[in-house]
Amino acid sequence: MKSTLHIAPILLLASASAMADDITIDPTPFVSTATRAEVVAELGRFKSAGRSPWSILYNPLATFRSTKTRAEVHAEYLRSRDNVAAMNGEDSGSTLLARRPAPVDGEARSPTASVHPSR
Repeated sequence: MKSTLHIAPILLLASASAMADDITIDPTPFVSTATRAEVVAELGRFKSAGRSPWSILYNPLATFRSTKTRAEVHAEYLRSRDNVAAMNGEDSGSTLLARRPAPVDGEARSPTASVHPSR
């Protein structure tokens, strides 16, 4: 009797059917933006450069040189961190965007523009 009580929940869980959904098939056919010749040429450039983006040793930042000083980058980070935190918050920035003044006629409104222009 005791073993039946232990086995019953396991059998109940094992008998439950899976509720996986079917795959989603996109009916839109793929249309390439590059010709076959362009793709082959790009592959040739990768091979001649000796770099492969699929290689473990691939480092796209190996030749990167910044145009800003460390102090400029730090100041930019300090100016933007409140906006970034607000946009990544629980409400996805709704409160931040609601507090912004309405744009003047014809003025574009960027979602990442500062709420506090003085910062």
